[in-house]
Amino acid sequence: MSIKSFAAKIFAGIVAKKTAKWVQNPITTQDKVFAFLLSQAKDTSFGKNHNFSQIKSHADFVKNVPVRDYEELKSYVEKVVAGESDVLWPGKPAYFAKTSGTTSGAKYIPITKESIKYQVEASRNAILNYIHETGRADFVDGKMIFLQGSPVMKEKNGIKIGRLSGISAHYVPNYLQKNRLPSWETNCLEDWDTKVNEVVKETVDQDMTIIAGIPSWVQTYFEKLNSTTGKKVGQLFKNFELFIYGGVNYEPYRAKFENLIGKRVASIELFPASEGFFAYQDSQTEKGMLLLLNSGIFYEFVKADEFFVDNPKRITLKDVEVGVNYVMIISTNAGLWGYNLGDTIQFISLEPYKIIVSGRIKHFISAFGEHVIGKEVEEAMRLAIEETDARINEFTVAPQINPKGEELPYHEWLIEFEQLPTDLEKFIDTLDTSLQQQNSYYFDLIKGKILQPLKITKIKKDGFQEYMKSIGKLGGQNKVQRLSNDRKVADGLREFRV
Repeated sequence: MSIKSFAAKIFAGIVAKKTAKWVQNPITTQDKVFAFLLSQAKDTSFGKNHNFSQIKSHADFVKNVPVRDYEELKSYVEKVVAGESDVLWPGKPAYFAKTSGTTSGAKYIPITKESIKYQVEASRNAILNYIHETGRADFVDGKMIFLQGSPVMKEKNGIKIGRLSGISAHYVPNYLQKNRLPSWETNCLEDWDTKVNEVVKETVDQDMTIIAGIPSWVQTYFEKLNSTTGKKVGQLFKNFELFIYGGVNYEPYRAKFENLIGKRVASIELFPASEGFFAYQDSQTEKGMLLLLNSGIFYEFVKADEFFVDNPKRITLKDVEVGVNYVMIISTNAGLWGYNLGDTIQFISLEPYKIIVSGRIKHFISAFGEHVIGKEVEEAMRLAIEETDARINEFTVAPQINPKGEELPYHEWLIEFEQLPTDLEKFIDTLDTSLQQQNSYYFDLIKGKILQPLKITKIKKDGFQEYMKSIGKLGGQNKVQRLSNDRKVADGLREFRV
C-alpha cells in the first residue's frame, strides 16, 4: 500500500465520522442551514425585499418568498451580472456558471466562494465514502479523468464566467494534479470530436483507474478507444476501478458499457448542478443517493402532481414520504431563494434521507393525461434490455397524437440500438407492460383503447450524436432529453431514422 492510498483511507474515516454527525441529526442540521442562510442574506436587496429579518419559521418564509424558476428570478440575476453587489448574497459571486436555457437563452447561475467550496467537497467526499465503505484505496495511485467542458473562462464586471465542469477543473487539489488527465491544453478544446480524439491519444497508454462524466459522452470515449486499439477498455486499463457519473440514469447504458469495458466496474452516481451539489451514492449495496443536508442548501418539496395548481403546499424534510414524486425547491448560499430547480425526486429512505432522481417537472408525457415520467421509462427500458439482451446507445420518447389513418395515438420510442433485442416483440411488450404496471393512468388509457401500445422507431448508428451536433449541443454537460410532451426532439431526429 502506497503512502497516498494509506492517507486516503485515514482521511476517508475522518470524513465518514463528520458525515455521520449530520446524517444522525437531519432536521436539526437543516434548521441550522435555514437560519444561517437567512441571517447572512438579510441585508441584501433580495433579503430586504422579502423581509428576511422578520422571518422566524418556514411558514414565514413561504409567505414572503414565492417559488421561482430562473425566468422569475432573472431581474435579480441581471443586476448581479451588471456588477451590483449585495443583491442575492453578500458581495459578488465568484463565478457565473453559464448554461443554455430552453426558454430564456443563456442562463447565468451565480456561484459564490461559499457554494463552490461545498461543490468541490461533495465530489471529493463521494470518492472518500467509497474508500471507507469498500476499504479499497489503491486506485488513488492511478490516473483519473473527468470528461468535462473547457476550463477557459471569460470575465464580466469582475466575475468569471464559464461552465460548471470547467470551473470545477480549477479546484483539483494539488495532490491529484499529477494524476489528472487529459492535459490542460486538451481540456480547453471546444470541438467535441477533436477533444475526444486528443483524450484518447493522451490516455490510451496510461494506468486509468477513475473515469468520470455523463454516460453518453463517456460512451463516445470508450468507443473511440475500442476502434483505435481493437481492445476492450478493461484490457487497456487493467486497474480501472471506478466509473463516476451524473446527469442521467446509468442503467440504460450499463449493458453497453460492460460490453465496451469487458467487465463490470464499480460506479458512483452524483447529483450535481450549477445551482448546487445535492446528493451522491453512498453505498455499493443499496440504491439511492444520500441527500446532502449540511452543504449550504435548504430544501423544500412540492408534490409533482400538485405543482401546477394555485398555491401548492411546500413542505420541508420532516414531512416528506417515501415513493412520492416531489419537485425539489432550493435556497442556497449562492443566493438562490425558493428556486425551482426543475428536477423531480423520490425518497427511497428516510433513515437516512436517500433519493433517486425521477425526472424533470417539464419533461414528461401527458398528452392524454398519463403523466409518464423519466423514472418510469428508464425502468421500463432497464427491464426490456434485461429480458432480451439488447444494448442501446441512446433513446427518447414522445407522443404521437396524430398518427396516419384510423389508428389510435401512441407513445413513440426512438431508439439507437447497439445490439438488437433477441426478440423485438418481447422487447416492445416488456416496455409497454412495465409502463402499465408503473403508471395506472397509462394502463387505463391502453385498456380503454384511448392509446395503442407503444411503437419503436430505430435511429441509425451515431444518429443521436449527429442530432446533438446539429443543434450545437454535442459533448460537455449536454444530454439528450429523455422524454417530452411535444414532438420537437422526435421531429429533429427524423433525418436520422433507419
